[in-house]
Amino acid sequence: MTKRAFITGITGQDGSYLAELLLEKGYEVHGLVRRASTFTTGRINHIYQDPHAAGTRLFLHYGDLTDGQSLTNLVLDIEPDEIYNLGAQSHVRVSFDQPVYTFQATGGGALNVLEAARQLNKKKVVRVYQASSSEMYGEVLETPQTEKTPFQPQSPYACAKVFAFHQTVNYRKSYDMFAVNGILFNHESPRRGETFVTRKITRAATRIKLGLQKKLYLGNLAAKRDWGYAKDYVEGMWRMLQHNEPDDFVLATGRTQTVQEFADLVFAQLGLNPQDHIEVDPRYFRPAEVDLLLGDCAKAKEKLGWTATTPLEGLAKLMVDHDLKLAHEEAILASARK
Repeated sequence: MTKRAFITGITGQDGSYLAELLLEKGYEVHGLVRRASTFTTGRINHIYQDPHAAGTRLFLHYGDLTDGQSLTNLVLDIEPDEIYNLGAQSHVRVSFDQPVYTFQATGGGALNVLEAARQLNKKKVVRVYQASSSEMYGEVLETPQTEKTPFQPQSPYACAKVFAFHQTVNYRKSYDMFAVNGILFNHESPRRGETFVTRKITRAATRIKLGLQKKLYLGNLAAKRDWGYAKDYVEGMWRMLQHNEPDDFVLATGRTQTVQEFADLVFAQLGLNPQDHIEVDPRYFRPAEVDLLLGDCAKAKEKLGWTATTPLEGLAKLMVDHDLKLAHEEAILASARK
C-alpha cells in the first residue's frame, strides 16, 4: 500500500529535498503552499511540472499554518500516514523585527499541526515530525550540544521553536501520539535562501568573481556554526519517523567553523582574497547573538544509523558551482542589455 505524506514548508529548501526523497521511496506526497501573487514553487517545479516524473504523485494545497481549522480540515481530508512540519518564519534576524508573526507561524503553527494530527489520530495512526532547531540552545550551557542539553533561546525564532518542541513532547505523552522532534543544526545547499549567510556568501563571491559586484557585507564573522548538507538531513527526518518508538534526535556534523572560515573557504575555491571584498556591517548583527553551536549526533547514529556524509568543503563546492552558473547567466543578460 502506498504511503501518504503531508509536508508543510514544501516549497522551502528542506521541503523540496524531502519531497524528492519521499517520491523516490514511492510515497504519495501532499504539500502545503501559502497563496501569493507570484509563484513560490521554484524549488519543486522540476518534479511538480513534469508529467512523466514522480510529480504525478505530488499534490499541492493552498493553506496557512496560522489557520488551524483549515489545516485540520485539510489533514482530515488527506489522511496522511506521516506529517512533516517544516513550515515556519525561519529567519532568525527577521524574527526580531516580526516577533509576533514569528511566534504565530513557527510556534502556533506547530501547535496547529499537532492538533490536526491529534484529530486524525482518532481515525488512524499518523506519525508527526516537528522541525526543531539548534538555535534553541542559544547561549549554550555545554559543548557539544546533545538531546539533553538545556535550551537557552536567544531570539524570538528560537523561543517559538522551544515552544513547538515542548508541545510536541506534550502531545506525544498526553495523547500517546507518534510525534518526534528533529533538532537539526545548520544545514545548507544550493537551494538555501539568499538571505541566509552561507548562500549570501556563495552568491556574492561568485558575482564578485565575474565583476558583477565588489563588496560583501556581513555581520558577526566570529559566530561558529555546525554546517551540514540539507539533502543528508532530510534522510534523517525520514528515519526518525520509521523508528520503532517516537523520540527526539540531534542531527549535526560534529564540526564547527566560523562565518569567516566558511567565507575563506568559498573565496579560496574561486581564487579570490576575501579580505579584499568582505566588510562588516553592524546592521546584520543580532540584538542577542548565538556565538557557538556544535552538535553531537551519537544518538541518531546509534538508533537511526544516520551520519552526515557531506563535508563542508564538498558542500561549499556544490553551492559555489551552482551560484557560479547563476552569475554567468546574470553576466550574459547584463551584457545583452548594453
